[in-house]
Amino acid sequence: MNIGEIARRAGVSRSTVSYALSGKRVVSEETRQRIQAVIDELDYRPNAAARALKEGRTRTLGLVIPPASLRLTDMQLGFVASVVEAAARVDLDVLLSPSGGDHDRSFERIVSGRRVDGVILMEIRLEDERVTRLQQTGLPFVTIGHTAHPQGTCWVDVDYATLIARCVHHLADLGHRHIALINRSAELVAAGYGPAQRALTGFTEAVAQRGLTGVDMCCADDAPGGESCLEQLREQHPEVTAIATINEAALPGIQRALERAGVAVPRDMSIAGVAARHWAEDFRPPLTAADVPTEMGNHAVDLLLERIATPDAPPRHLLLTPPISLRSTTGPAPTR
Repeated sequence: MNIGEIARRAGVSRSTVSYALSGKRVVSEETRQRIQAVIDELDYRPNAAARALKEGRTRTLGLVIPPASLRLTDMQLGFVASVVEAAARVDLDVLLSPSGGDHDRSFERIVSGRRVDGVILMEIRLEDERVTRLQQTGLPFVTIGHTAHPQGTCWVDVDYATLIARCVHHLADLGHRHIALINRSAELVAAGYGPAQRALTGFTEAVAQRGLTGVDMCCADDAPGGESCLEQLREQHPEVTAIATINEAALPGIQRALERAGVAVPRDMSIAGVAARHWAEDFRPPLTAADVPTEMGNHAVDLLLERIATPDAPPRHLLLTPPISLRSTTGPAPTR
């Protein structure tokens, strides 16, 4: 049960419920009693946000995003939007701050300037100095993604290793023996970016388990990168009949390159991957994929509010493994 459901049943707005719980603004006694009646009926327990607001904090959460010079992918934008929306539902503001490169001072102001009550950190590397810095400050934080050794931290992530392995097994079941992984950019892979590293691990293990020939390729996170990568793949590895990918931003370019080469999907080439749902549905034909949950930001906010309210509680994490939606881009391996 959440604030939205209470608001609907009480016939008031979400913000009114939030004000009644937090005491931030005056709510009429009649309205307060109506809200309380619904709360009692549903046995609702106000979440950490309401408790934190009563304690006079900044009412602001920090969201640390990739550098402004890098265009966010749709998946990343989805995380940002869901964090902002989840915070707004409990009457909290979100302060965005880039990190990395020339933005280290901005990150340092967030963690040491008492501007926020807690931090959500995106785009986690296996070895991430930002996580170490946050642990040193004692500021409550949650990561979207997790390090190689996440003990003692709160995090939410997608199980990229398992999902890419499932894609490989699905393609192998269809008879494909030569499969390529189109990963994220070479820079992210070299930097130890968690999803890219774990996708590679899952791919390598599944290929070995099924006795397949696997090719892993890095690809820039944009449409031109997808075009170039697909052309290179076909030139250097013409035996490949199937692709697994986590690079959703490259999908339009991959599609253009396939169409230009006269390669029919899935007759000549099968594709499966992990992507935001709208990327998968916009692909032609629609992409067989594990749809990245849009509520990851919501989970991150919930975990962070728990940390703010009860900092001594054992840390929790969520590892999400959405099902693969079988759409139209995978089929039997072509006979050659």
